[in-house]
Amino acid sequence: MTDQRVAFITGGARGIGRAIGLELACAGWHIALCYRTSKDDAEATCASIKAQKAEALMAQCDVSDPVAVAELVDRVQNKWDRIDAVINCAGPFRRAKILEETVGGWRSMFQNNLDPVFFTAKFAAPGMIERKWGRIISFSLANADHIAANTAITAHFIAKSGVLSLSRALAKELAPHGVTVNCISPGFIDSKSTPRAELDEVTTRIPAGYVGSLDDILAATRFLLSEQARYITGANLQVSGGWGL
Repeated sequence: MTDQRVAFITGGARGIGRAIGLELACAGWHIALCYRTSKDDAEATCASIKAQKAEALMAQCDVSDPVAVAELVDRVQNKWDRIDAVINCAGPFRRAKILEETVGGWRSMFQNNLDPVFFTAKFAAPGMIERKWGRIISFSLANADHIAANTAITAHFIAKSGVLSLSRALAKELAPHGVTVNCISPGFIDSKSTPRAELDEVTTRIPAGYVGSLDDILAATRFLLSEQARYITGANLQVSGGWGL
Protein backbone atom coordinates (compact mmCIF):
# COMPACT_ATOMS: atom_id res chain seq x y z
CA MET A 1 0.00 0.00 0.00
CA THR A 2 1.22 3.51 -0.72
CA ASP A 3 0.11 7.06 -0.08
CA GLN A 4 1.89 8.30 -3.18
CA ARG A 5 -0.04 9.20 -6.28
CA VAL A 6 -0.23 6.56 -9.02
CA ALA A 7 -0.65 7.33 -12.72
CA PHE A 8 -1.77 4.76 -15.28
CA ILE A 9 -0.64 5.88 -18.73
CA THR A 10 -1.68 4.14 -21.92
CA GLY A 11 0.73 4.56 -24.80
CA GLY A 12 3.34 5.44 -22.21
CA ALA A 13 6.40 3.99 -23.92
CA ARG A 14 7.24 6.95 -26.13
CA GLY A 15 6.17 10.37 -27.34
CA ILE A 16 3.68 12.31 -25.24
CA GLY A 17 2.96 9.38 -22.92
CA ARG A 18 6.65 8.90 -22.15
CA ALA A 19 7.14 12.61 -21.48
CA ILE A 20 4.20 12.68 -19.05
CA GLY A 21 5.47 9.59 -17.25
CA LEU A 22 8.91 11.11 -16.74
CA GLU A 23 7.42 14.41 -15.63
CA LEU A 24 5.21 12.78 -13.01
CA ALA A 25 8.03 10.52 -11.84
CA CYS A 26 10.09 13.65 -11.12
CA ALA A 27 7.14 14.89 -9.04
CA GLY A 28 7.11 11.69 -6.97
CA TRP A 29 4.32 9.74 -8.68
CA HIS A 30 4.50 6.00 -9.26
CA ILE A 31 3.99 5.20 -12.94
CA ALA A 32 2.22 2.28 -14.60
CA LEU A 33 2.58 2.36 -18.35
CA CYS A 34 1.43 0.04 -21.06
CA TYR A 35 2.47 -0.47 -24.63
CA ARG A 36 1.31 -2.62 -27.49
CA THR A 37 4.43 -3.25 -29.60
CA SER A 38 7.17 -0.88 -28.38
CA LYS A 39 8.77 -3.12 -25.76
CA ASP A 40 12.27 -1.69 -26.10
CA ASP A 41 10.96 1.87 -25.75
CA ALA A 42 8.87 0.87 -22.73
CA GLU A 43 11.88 -0.70 -21.02
CA ALA A 44 13.95 2.42 -21.67
CA THR A 45 11.17 4.64 -20.30
CA CYS A 46 10.83 2.50 -17.16
CA ALA A 47 14.57 2.70 -16.61
CA SER A 48 14.41 6.49 -16.86
CA ILE A 49 11.49 6.61 -14.42
CA LYS A 50 13.36 4.46 -11.90
CA ALA A 51 16.39 6.71 -12.29
CA GLN A 52 14.16 9.46 -10.85
CA LYS A 53 13.72 7.27 -7.71
CA ALA A 54 10.11 6.55 -8.66
CA GLU A 55 8.53 3.13 -8.97
CA ALA A 56 7.47 1.89 -12.39
CA LEU A 57 5.39 -0.93 -13.78
CA MET A 58 5.25 -1.73 -17.48
CA ALA A 59 3.00 -4.15 -19.30
CA GLN A 60 2.15 -5.15 -22.82
CA CYS A 61 -1.54 -4.50 -23.23
CA ASP A 62 -3.93 -4.08 -26.13
CA VAL A 63 -6.13 -1.36 -24.63
CA SER A 64 -8.82 -2.06 -27.22
CA ASP A 65 -9.44 -5.35 -25.38
CA PRO A 66 -11.63 -4.82 -22.28
CA VAL A 67 -10.48 -8.04 -20.64
CA ALA A 68 -6.83 -7.01 -20.99
CA VAL A 69 -7.56 -3.54 -19.60
CA ALA A 70 -9.48 -4.95 -16.61
CA GLU A 71 -6.62 -7.33 -15.82
CA LEU A 72 -4.02 -4.57 -16.03
CA VAL A 73 -6.03 -2.19 -13.84
CA ASP A 74 -6.30 -4.98 -11.25
CA ARG A 75 -2.56 -5.59 -11.47
CA VAL A 76 -1.76 -1.91 -10.88
CA GLN A 77 -4.21 -1.63 -7.99
CA ASN A 78 -2.87 -4.83 -6.42
CA LYS A 79 0.65 -3.40 -6.55
CA TRP A 80 -0.04 0.10 -5.24
CA ASP A 81 -3.61 -0.16 -3.91
CA ARG A 82 -4.80 2.70 -6.11
CA ILE A 83 -4.92 4.51 -9.43
CA ASP A 84 -5.19 8.26 -8.99
CA ALA A 85 -4.94 9.32 -12.61
CA VAL A 86 -5.64 7.66 -15.93
CA ILE A 87 -3.95 9.36 -18.86
CA ASN A 88 -5.08 8.02 -22.22
CA CYS A 89 -2.22 8.66 -24.64
CA ALA A 90 -2.66 5.59 -26.85
CA GLY A 91 -4.30 6.55 -30.13
CA PRO A 92 -2.85 5.52 -33.48
CA PHE A 93 -3.22 7.79 -36.48
CA ARG A 94 -4.25 6.61 -39.92
CA ARG A 95 -4.45 8.68 -43.07
CA ALA A 96 -6.91 7.34 -45.64
CA LYS A 97 -9.40 9.02 -47.93
CA ILE A 98 -12.89 8.11 -46.89
CA LEU A 99 -13.90 5.97 -49.89
CA GLU A 100 -10.46 4.37 -50.04
CA GLU A 101 -10.56 3.37 -46.38
CA THR A 102 -10.80 -0.34 -45.62
CA VAL A 103 -13.37 -1.83 -43.28
CA GLY A 104 -10.56 -2.99 -41.01
CA GLY A 105 -8.89 0.40 -41.05
CA TRP A 106 -12.17 2.15 -40.26
CA ARG A 107 -12.93 -0.10 -37.31
CA SER A 108 -9.37 0.05 -35.96
CA MET A 109 -9.56 3.82 -35.50
CA PHE A 110 -12.54 3.48 -33.16
CA GLN A 111 -11.22 0.38 -31.43
CA ASN A 112 -7.84 1.96 -30.72
CA ASN A 113 -8.74 5.63 -30.13
CA LEU A 114 -12.23 5.67 -28.60
CA ASP A 115 -12.85 2.28 -26.99
CA PRO A 116 -9.81 2.45 -24.64
CA VAL A 117 -11.08 5.70 -23.09
CA PHE A 118 -14.29 3.90 -22.10
CA PHE A 119 -12.52 0.75 -20.91
CA THR A 120 -9.92 2.50 -18.73
CA ALA A 121 -12.60 4.69 -17.13
CA LYS A 122 -14.95 1.76 -16.57
CA PHE A 123 -12.37 -0.25 -14.67
CA ALA A 124 -10.34 2.49 -12.94
CA ALA A 125 -13.15 4.88 -11.93
CA PRO A 126 -14.65 2.69 -9.17
CA GLY A 127 -11.45 3.02 -7.12
CA MET A 128 -11.41 6.78 -7.68
CA ILE A 129 -15.04 7.00 -6.56
CA GLU A 130 -14.20 5.08 -3.40
CA ARG A 131 -11.32 7.46 -2.57
CA LYS A 132 -13.29 10.56 -3.63
CA TRP A 133 -10.45 11.78 -5.82
CA GLY A 134 -9.29 11.09 -9.34
CA ARG A 135 -8.21 12.51 -12.66
CA ILE A 136 -8.90 11.19 -16.14
CA ILE A 137 -7.20 12.94 -19.06
CA SER A 138 -7.63 11.86 -22.67
CA PHE A 139 -6.09 13.19 -25.85
CA SER A 140 -8.21 14.36 -28.74
CA LEU A 141 -7.37 16.58 -31.72
CA ALA A 142 -7.30 20.38 -31.89
CA ASN A 143 -10.15 20.69 -34.40
CA ALA A 144 -12.13 17.61 -33.37
CA ASP A 145 -14.79 19.72 -31.67
CA HIS A 146 -15.90 20.98 -35.10
CA ILE A 147 -18.51 19.10 -37.08
CA ALA A 148 -16.26 19.21 -40.08
CA ALA A 149 -15.99 17.39 -43.40
CA ASN A 150 -12.58 15.83 -42.96
CA THR A 151 -12.12 13.53 -45.93
CA ALA A 152 -8.44 12.65 -45.42
CA ILE A 153 -8.52 11.18 -41.90
CA THR A 154 -12.24 10.63 -41.50
CA ALA A 155 -12.24 7.66 -39.13
CA HIS A 156 -9.53 9.11 -36.91
CA PHE A 157 -11.28 12.49 -36.81
CA ILE A 158 -14.65 11.01 -35.85
CA ALA A 159 -13.04 8.80 -33.20
CA LYS A 160 -11.30 11.81 -31.65
CA SER A 161 -14.59 13.73 -31.71
CA GLY A 162 -16.08 10.78 -29.87
CA VAL A 163 -13.37 11.06 -27.22
CA LEU A 164 -14.62 14.59 -26.48
CA SER A 165 -18.25 13.49 -26.19
CA LEU A 166 -17.43 10.45 -24.06
CA SER A 167 -15.21 12.53 -21.77
CA ARG A 168 -17.99 15.05 -21.17
CA ALA A 169 -20.41 12.26 -20.29
CA LEU A 170 -17.88 10.75 -17.88
CA ALA A 171 -17.22 14.19 -16.40
CA LYS A 172 -20.90 14.66 -15.56
CA GLU A 173 -21.20 11.15 -14.14
CA LEU A 174 -18.09 11.37 -11.96
CA ALA A 175 -18.26 14.99 -10.79
CA PRO A 176 -20.21 14.14 -7.59
CA HIS A 177 -17.34 11.85 -6.56
CA GLY A 178 -14.42 14.28 -6.76
CA VAL A 179 -13.22 12.88 -10.08
CA THR A 180 -12.50 15.21 -12.99
CA VAL A 181 -12.46 14.18 -16.64
CA ASN A 182 -10.88 16.45 -19.22
CA CYS A 183 -9.31 16.42 -22.66
CA ILE A 184 -6.17 17.89 -24.09
CA SER A 185 -6.41 18.52 -27.82
CA PRO A 186 -3.01 19.12 -29.41
CA GLY A 187 -2.31 20.70 -32.74
CA PHE A 188 1.13 20.15 -34.22
CA ILE A 189 3.54 19.09 -31.47
CA ASP A 190 7.18 18.16 -31.93
CA SER A 191 7.07 14.83 -30.10
CA LYS A 192 9.92 13.43 -32.21
CA SER A 193 7.50 11.13 -34.04
CA THR A 194 6.82 13.47 -36.98
CA PRO A 195 9.55 14.28 -39.54
CA ARG A 196 11.01 17.76 -39.01
CA ALA A 197 10.38 18.65 -42.66
CA GLU A 198 6.67 17.99 -42.23
CA LEU A 199 6.51 20.16 -39.12
CA ASP A 200 8.35 22.97 -40.92
CA GLU A 201 5.83 22.79 -43.76
CA VAL A 202 2.81 23.25 -41.47
CA THR A 203 4.30 26.13 -39.48
CA THR A 204 2.83 28.69 -41.87
CA ARG A 205 -0.67 27.39 -41.00
CA ILE A 206 -0.25 27.87 -37.26
CA PRO A 207 -1.39 31.32 -36.08
CA ALA A 208 1.22 31.38 -33.30
CA GLY A 209 3.90 30.91 -35.96
CA TYR A 210 5.64 27.88 -34.49
CA VAL A 211 5.19 24.20 -33.71
CA GLY A 212 4.42 23.29 -30.11
CA SER A 213 6.74 21.32 -27.85
CA LEU A 214 6.28 18.53 -25.34
CA ASP A 215 6.69 21.17 -22.62
CA ASP A 216 3.42 22.75 -23.80
CA ILE A 217 1.63 19.43 -23.34
CA LEU A 218 3.26 18.86 -19.96
CA ALA A 219 2.14 22.27 -18.71
CA ALA A 220 -1.48 21.47 -19.62
CA THR A 221 -1.24 18.03 -18.02
CA ARG A 222 0.26 19.36 -14.78
CA PHE A 223 -2.55 21.87 -14.50
CA LEU A 224 -5.36 19.39 -15.08
CA LEU A 225 -3.88 17.01 -12.51
CA SER A 226 -3.48 19.72 -9.90
CA GLU A 227 -5.76 20.88 -7.12
CA GLN A 228 -5.96 24.23 -8.93
CA ALA A 229 -8.05 22.40 -11.55
CA ARG A 230 -10.36 20.65 -9.08
CA TYR A 231 -13.44 22.54 -10.38
CA ILE A 232 -12.60 22.02 -14.04
CA THR A 233 -14.24 19.00 -15.59
CA GLY A 234 -15.62 18.23 -19.02
CA ALA A 235 -13.18 20.74 -20.50
CA ASN A 236 -11.29 20.50 -23.77
CA LEU A 237 -7.97 22.29 -23.46
CA GLN A 238 -6.59 23.10 -26.91
CA VAL A 239 -2.82 23.19 -27.13
CA SER A 240 -2.36 24.24 -30.71
CA GLY A 241 -1.12 27.82 -31.01
CA GLY A 242 -4.46 28.68 -32.59
CA TRP A 243 -4.43 25.95 -35.23
CA GLY A 244 -7.80 24.27 -35.66
CA LEU A 245 -9.88 27.17 -34.39
